Amino acid sequence: MQSGKLSIDPAFVVAPVNRRVFGSFVEHMGRCVYGGLYEPGHPTADEDGLRGDVLELVREMGVTAVRYPGGNFVSGYRWEDGVGPVEDRPTRLDPAWKTIETNAFGLNEFMRWARKADIEPVMAVNLGTRGIAEAVELLEYANHPKGTALSDLRVEHGAPEPHAIRTWCLGNEMDGPWQLGHKTAEEYGRLAAETARAMRQVEPDLELVACGSSGRGMATFGAWEDTVLEHTYELVDHVSAHAYYELDGDDRASFLASSVDMDKFIREVVATADAVGARLKSSKKIMISFDEWNVWYNKALTESGLPTDWTQAPRLSEDAYTVLDAVVVGSLLITLLQHSDRVAIACQAQLVNTIAPIRSEPDGPAWRQSIFHPFALTARHARGQVLDLRVDAPTLTTAKHGEVAVLDAVATHDAETGQLAVFVVNRDPAEAVAFATDLRGFGAATLTEAVLLADDDLFAANTMDEPDRVAPRPHTSAAVDGTTLRAELPPASWSMFRLQLS
Repeated sequence: MQSGKLSIDPAFVVAPVNRRVFGSFVEHMGRCVYGGLYEPGHPTADEDGLRGDVLELVREMGVTAVRYPGGNFVSGYRWEDGVGPVEDRPTRLDPAWKTIETNAFGLNEFMRWARKADIEPVMAVNLGTRGIAEAVELLEYANHPKGTALSDLRVEHGAPEPHAIRTWCLGNEMDGPWQLGHKTAEEYGRLAAETARAMRQVEPDLELVACGSSGRGMATFGAWEDTVLEHTYELVDHVSAHAYYELDGDDRASFLASSVDMDKFIREVVATADAVGARLKSSKKIMISFDEWNVWYNKALTESGLPTDWTQAPRLSEDAYTVLDAVVVGSLLITLLQHSDRVAIACQAQLVNTIAPIRSEPDGPAWRQSIFHPFALTARHARGQVLDLRVDAPTLTTAKHGEVAVLDAVATHDAETGQLAVFVVNRDPAEAVAFATDLRGFGAATLTEAVLLADDDLFAANTMDEPDRVAPRPHTSAAVDGTTLRAELPPASWSMFRLQLS
């Protein structure tokens, strides 16, 4: 068995845990909204048509913020279509996903859902087929108390109190040729800057997110951020990053090391942003909104193609996530926490049915996918400060990422409660690894909880008939010996250890 060491000290801190790192994403794609969040007539649906079983799982998962309504969908969306009496709303074609949009669910329905789910809304505006005027009008409708045409219209639509949405995304993936209204970096940078100025004239203290690259592999990556931030640096607070990962053939080692790519992505965006700031002689620090990330088997969608018959809410990318996928998601969460000094927001995409941790069936049950568990446990236990943990471990050779450490880990320390949480992944798909962590810097410690997500069948998945086939179990090898935490990790596994400090 391989062995490694984790070094943790309470004096070495990265940054506080950003609670918005445990965000999610709801787009009008597939059955995320219709049949996911919203299904009037479902046995658990409330007076607003919102599925109670899905709401319960969202709360259990610990989601803190949700980006809405897209995604590619937003670049062709008219927000006005989704407000007012439902019977008066127009049905439209959605070119992004080749589906029919009824607009039965819109801004006010989303905000009612957000309040019930106890999440912060992150709203995206359409800068693909629309522009400055429509963004400002949506802001007035959503946030102005009353006394203007659009704020009074919101009141008339049954939302007397302003929605008070603080964080706004200035478009979506505008670097992508697939995007409606795709623009060059120069074109988008100017539009984003002018939209930001206009929105800040209405509300100066908004948090604004400029579109970064929709993937590290984009030909324009780096140059896009440089140009966009040249225009928007003093006007926005965050630049976005999007990344999806999937198993390529049977290359399990590279897949398990996906977080190496995410780590490079974050570091490179930070370096570019800071270079722009230095060039502009600005003391401001741009943060990252990693507002789309997940495991997504996009190749399968590409091969099958989008619907051609313009149906409503078809099944799109309803990936059945495996143990292997869950371990990768746990590792990606570790990376996001490791960069808490610069990653302020992160949104796992998406929330229900479409590339999602939660699945549901029409008139049927909702259940947790395998990737639900590392997210829920990390959201629940990562509190206080992220510590600057160091890993000393054997390396693994991967085809895509070169030599990588077999251990990936992060720790958080909540001084108020005396809780220390350690999250560890074994990236090796074939060999177990033991690790030890010296806790002398914390004093006496008691191991209060240790859970393991692993399985002899790395491709086991949860289904409607077996919703708990993949679930965390007690980590029986974990123990505190004096001032040392020790555990053995099976191949391709994710673990969480919670300790109480005296």
